[in-house]
Amino acid sequence: MNTWKDRLKAMDKWRIGKALAMSLVPLLCCIAACALEGHTLADVYLPASQWNDELFYFKQVEGILQFGYPQGYFGFNESHALVASFAAWSPVLVFPWIIWGLLFGWTLLSPVYCNIFLMMLAVCLFVYIAKPDRKQLLMLTILYSVFTPFTRFTLSGMPEVFCFFMVIITLAVEINYQEKPGNRKLAVLFVLTSLMTLMRPYLLLFMLLPIYFLIKKKKWKGAALSAAVILFTGGIYVGINHYLAAEYFTPLFEVKWITTFLDKGILAGIKNLLYMLFHGSLQFMNMLGQGFRTGLAHGALFGGFLLMMILLAVQTVSDYAKKRKDKLLLHGYLTLCFVGMYAALLLMYKLKEGGRHLITFIAVGIFAVCMMETRTFKKAVVTAAVFAFLYSVMALDPYDYQIPFRSEELTAEISGWQTAFDAKLSLNRTDTPNYDNTVIWTFNDLVDGESVLAPWQMLYALPEGFGVSCCYADYIGDNLEALKSKYISLPSDGDLDRRCQALGYSEIGRSGGLVVYERY
Repeated sequence: MNTWKDRLKAMDKWRIGKALAMSLVPLLCCIAACALEGHTLADVYLPASQWNDELFYFKQVEGILQFGYPQGYFGFNESHALVASFAAWSPVLVFPWIIWGLLFGWTLLSPVYCNIFLMMLAVCLFVYIAKPDRKQLLMLTILYSVFTPFTRFTLSGMPEVFCFFMVIITLAVEINYQEKPGNRKLAVLFVLTSLMTLMRPYLLLFMLLPIYFLIKKKKWKGAALSAAVILFTGGIYVGINHYLAAEYFTPLFEVKWITTFLDKGILAGIKNLLYMLFHGSLQFMNMLGQGFRTGLAHGALFGGFLLMMILLAVQTVSDYAKKRKDKLLLHGYLTLCFVGMYAALLLMYKLKEGGRHLITFIAVGIFAVCMMETRTFKKAVVTAAVFAFLYSVMALDPYDYQIPFRSEELTAEISGWQTAFDAKLSLNRTDTPNYDNTVIWTFNDLVDGESVLAPWQMLYALPEGFGVSCCYADYIGDNLEALKSKYISLPSDGDLDRRCQALGYSEIGRSGGLVVYERY
């Protein structure tokens, strides 16, 4: 009987060494990116970021770790989940951070360090499981380094890294399964792709290959099992979305292309579908062109996505011509995933908001391109050149590319707000979550006739457990005296600020362009 010691001795030490060495690539990229700006990893500071989703994710995880769930409501225009107090996105997205926080505590650097660890682990496991050769390892190192969104999202409080991790490991297991099939590997694939679907529903596309493997292996029984997995996963997702998600300002998914079939019939539905795909493609190409001409970040992501899709499609044709069945299956399946996501982007998302979702597909495309058999580096060289141009030369907008670093001024502002909040805000632990533990973040207001965004970064200083409800100014203006939340933050010296003063609301603090009131 083999013990774990026997298995350890039987492992390929050279293979393990390569995997461990390659795992340093994400870490070195993060260190280098910070060094180029004259900083270290310890200088990364989430409140300096302009990505406001990070505030929600950070404070929700903080509340979960401290109390099991946030004690106030997270939502939009004071919406809230039916159960607990999560925002519009699946709480499954943040479970790696929760595990990290339980093990190591939760600070402003915790999500960054967790992200770095996950990317290092993803590369390490990919190299060990998929077994790339030296040439493929070199291509992987180059392409990972020049695709700077990898590093930018790693040095952030965004959960995209979890999606990267899942698709990279899934691809590695699929490659390994094709080399040597096994029931355990197939089970792992279904677990991974089910979790991915709960994170982002469009990642269900990556379950297609495991379904093919299972049907090929078990025939009709495999088809029934696959259907059961899809229904079970879909049911959990619907339940999470219904009970644990707050209503967003606008629907997260556009369903007009479906409702047209139901309301006006099949022909009208097909006509509308083709219309949306055609005009969506024109917008896609227009924004892609802007990515090359002006550095538009969404357009740059469209460019990387389209390049990966073309390379996979070309490789699929080459595999077919050369009768490489296993490679044909893998690359054809990935091409289908890209085409499916492209259609989903045009039909179900706003292009400016949906572009971020393409990063996960670019990530898996990079690892797939690196594993392509090649005598020369043509694909890698072309990809590296395009990536370097789009994500380094044309990385002009600090909102999308600038890593957030600590500054003395901002640190002092956050510290001042933390002192004010600790002195005047206290959790109401009765019948939680509740609106007594909720702070409204007024998105913007008119200050001297101009629309000004609230410096929401100061809300990182809120005590643990408090919820944040992001509200538009018109909602606040229409309901100022009937709001549910006990506290309200808004741009100082604006129209709403003056109305709050006139109503006699108690001022908690005023600094850095933000003012916070207690309403009752």
